[in-house]
Amino acid sequence: MFEARDLPPDVERVRDDHASDAVVLDTSSDFETLPGYALDDIATRADALTPTAYDPDWLPDDSPELLRRLASGDLVVGMPGDGSVAWTRQTDPEFVLVKPRVEGAPDDFVDFLVAEALVELGLGLPEHFLGFFADAYPEFASAVDADPTTTYQVALAAYDAYRGLHTRDVFASWEGDQARLHDAWRDAGDRLHPRLDDLSSEVARGTTDFGDAAELACSAVKHNIDVPTPFGALDTLAYRDHGPQYAVKWAEKLF
Repeated sequence: MFEARDLPPDVERVRDDHASDAVVLDTSSDFETLPGYALDDIATRADALTPTAYDPDWLPDDSPELLRRLASGDLVVGMPGDGSVAWTRQTDPEFVLVKPRVEGAPDDFVDFLVAEALVELGLGLPEHFLGFFADAYPEFASAVDADPTTTYQVALAAYDAYRGLHTRDVFASWEGDQARLHDAWRDAGDRLHPRLDDLSSEVARGTTDFGDAAELACSAVKHNIDVPTPFGALDTLAYRDHGPQYAVKWAEKLF
């Protein structure tokens, strides 16, 4: 299921700077959440396992089943929305998992995604939005006037924006020393930009679901490009400083 991934020198430097003990692995099959047999495999590679504890009381009654499993006390690695590269600090050492879906993507972009995961590990950010919102999640979910799946998407997007507020300064600092990764970060933002131009109008017309729009718009925060209304309110220092409670107020005003 797993095989050690060779890292180019610039990504090695990112690991040394941000998560020096992390192990980067290629996975043989795609996943949203690692199945049991894969958890057994990863356990043999880890010196210790420490599942993250989430309080079940943080979950509204209509939460998706996977969120309930996340809060069960079991080891859960990976959740929907993690993208092509996932990471976990529930293992010692920490693991970064690169999924086969990266095949066909430009090498520079894939290396940026791995570097991004290493930066997030080094910043000590929560592994999942449930750890970010914690006991504020019921309040946030109640404020979002949507079905449970869309609520999950919006929570994931809001947390993605929060992470982006912390990581983008690191990415910007790579200009010069880590020019290849910096260029990949900037290029990804340039390619994302046209998709945002009419996003607010698409949501208003109903041609794009709100949850999908939230995921797309909030992913722009880490690239330091203009974020469309109403998601631009999450691209602020106030959100970086106040975190979950700011997100709750945003959702209350929006919905």
